[in-house]
Amino acid sequence: MKYLVIVEPTSTGFSAYSPDLPGCITTGSTLEEVQQNMEDAIAFHLEGLQAEGCEVPTPKSTATYVEIAA
Repeated sequence: MKYLVIVEPTSTGFSAYSPDLPGCITTGSTLEEVQQNMEDAIAFHLEGLQAEGCEVPTPKSTATYVEIAA
């Protein structure tokens, strides 16, 4: 499955979350680190849901950019 991940800069690096997986968040010092951490976090999150007998959410979120003339 392919989940949308939102990455945002912070004062110490980056944070990331997936809108389709509430509570699945992570941080990292670099963009590469936060991306790897998020991959691990999603895998762990989905394993936990399955272990508890919960339904794994189907990815539904999308993203787009809107360009506005400045």
